[in-house]
Amino acid sequence: MTDSRSHLRTAWLVVALLWPVALLNYLDRQLLASMKTSVMEAIPSIGTQENWGYMLGQFKWVYAAVSPLGGLLADRFGRRWVICGSLFVWSAVTWWTGHVGSYGELLWARSAMGISEACYIPAALALIADHHSGATRSRAMGLHQMGIYCGVILGGFGGYVADDPRLGWRSAFDLCGIVGMLYAVPLALLLRDGRRPVAERERQSSSVFATLSDLLANPSFILLVLYFTLPALAGWVVRDWMPAILKERFRIGQGQAGVSATLYWQLAAIVGAAAGGWLADRWMRVSSRGRINTSALGMALIVVALFGTALAFGDGGGGSLGAAIGALVVFGLGWGLFDINNMPILCQIAPPRQRATGYGLMNMVSISCGGLADWGFGTLRDRGVPLAVIFAGFATCAILSVALVLLIRPRPDLTGDP
Repeated sequence: MTDSRSHLRTAWLVVALLWPVALLNYLDRQLLASMKTSVMEAIPSIGTQENWGYMLGQFKWVYAAVSPLGGLLADRFGRRWVICGSLFVWSAVTWWTGHVGSYGELLWARSAMGISEACYIPAALALIADHHSGATRSRAMGLHQMGIYCGVILGGFGGYVADDPRLGWRSAFDLCGIVGMLYAVPLALLLRDGRRPVAERERQSSSVFATLSDLLANPSFILLVLYFTLPALAGWVVRDWMPAILKERFRIGQGQAGVSATLYWQLAAIVGAAAGGWLADRWMRVSSRGRINTSALGMALIVVALFGTALAFGDGGGGSLGAAIGALVVFGLGWGLFDINNMPILCQIAPPRQRATGYGLMNMVSISCGGLADWGFGTLRDRGVPLAVIFAGFATCAILSVALVLLIRPRPDLTGDP
């Protein structure tokens, strides 16, 4: 009993230690979206919306390409040092971003950010899964993802920082970079890798090719990759473009647009993550498909939200900021239920030694497509394609996602794995 309580305390300590890292991971990304106007004014060589979209996309393509490698490193050499090294390097790059002076330098900085950040999420989620059994896994993932949502919320206030003549957009990158580099030191001292079953440790020496072959031969894994990818097309556009969309569409300031585009739906995502973690863990007591069904419910809410967003941005001019925010709130609720259950579902179809690698592959496909969505969105906006048409297309992709997740078949031997 004492060992069980000690293990549970350690498991939740791991989540608590990773929470600030998750916050910084997305705060550093969201700042750029919230400060778009100021950054483009300070760096005239960016020029067009298409170039801005390409820059956002390049980060994701580099991130995507490195994600499987980050997952492989975490699976083969341990999660702890991959996480700590990733945090320190991306924080240094965040500081550098505040000092760039040209579009070319910004592209290099974002590429370096993509390389360094790609290693974190697969390793962190796999580490949480190592420490948390099926009984608490979705709640633990939900708490970690709340750190991400809080990071996006804080990043949404970046427009106010950028507009303040005493601060400016560069100071925000300086501060976040310094804080991250400092936090990497105590994190390395306190974080611990999870205990693995002996059989898993013996199989750890299996080749990279064998790991990839096993994953790619698993039909449920392929379905999960597709399911994970399609909503990301809308998710990344909402994160990266929504501040600029609201500023342009409703003629509001950069600060108000940044907060309106992040605060409400991220708060809703926190509620969705808390509710989804509780519901999924409870549902798993009566059905091995509890997490799959909870995630599908979240995706159904995302479908409704995207059609609502399309209506709020209708061509007839009848939309309103309130209607747009309302649709984003529903999007956030659905996103919370969807987001926190992706790794737990992966744990039901892949053994521990494959999970960081599997999530890295999921990131590779999803974020590559997200980068294309960012670039494509900028290109479509330059060509005058209505927002309603674009978001209706995203909603159609989300409908397909609901069908995909319901086809996933959990492995009976992994339903209650340690």
